[in-house]
Amino acid sequence: MDSTLSQNIEQATEALQSLSLLQREIEIASRLISEALTNGHKLLACGNGGSAADAAHLTTEFVCRFDGDRRPYPAICLASHGGDLTAIGNDYQFEDIFARQVDAFAQPADVLVVFSTSGNSENIYRALQSAARKGIGSVALLGRNGGRCAGLATVELIVRSDVTARIQEGQKFLLHTICEMVERDLKAH
Repeated sequence: MDSTLSQNIEQATEALQSLSLLQREIEIASRLISEALTNGHKLLACGNGGSAADAAHLTTEFVCRFDGDRRPYPAICLASHGGDLTAIGNDYQFEDIFARQVDAFAQPADVLVVFSTSGNSENIYRALQSAARKGIGSVALLGRNGGRCAGLATVELIVRSDVTARIQEGQKFLLHTICEMVERDLKAH
């Protein structure tokens, strides 16, 4: 009998339970996003591959809604516009695809959210550097030990696992938790 399912459940349980250690960081991340959106600013998000899909998921929850009806809020996934991505990748370099967009779109008091399972993606690293140069808040959802992106964001949420799938599951859980917390503030505003 294949033990994949029971092994995955055990790993997922361990990864999700470890997130309880991030309560303070989750509250800070939620507050950063809430304050940006309720004060008329925007959310930018990015990631590569599955993390790009998570960035798009996050921004959609604010442009549309997470749970219940409320007005839309400005949120842009930097991984979604094929023209921008391919032009920057072609005319400059792939490592700049997100940083250049942060430079173009970020305004004071906006917030950037990045997703990376390794924390070692150069384009995510450069996006965080760009956010710091622009003086905007940033939230990094990272995996493993945070990689080279550890310590660059205003707040980091590190899913401590060595299995990419478990990291993605943990990041999805964090994404939904943050959306739930922020949405309460948005509805009250």
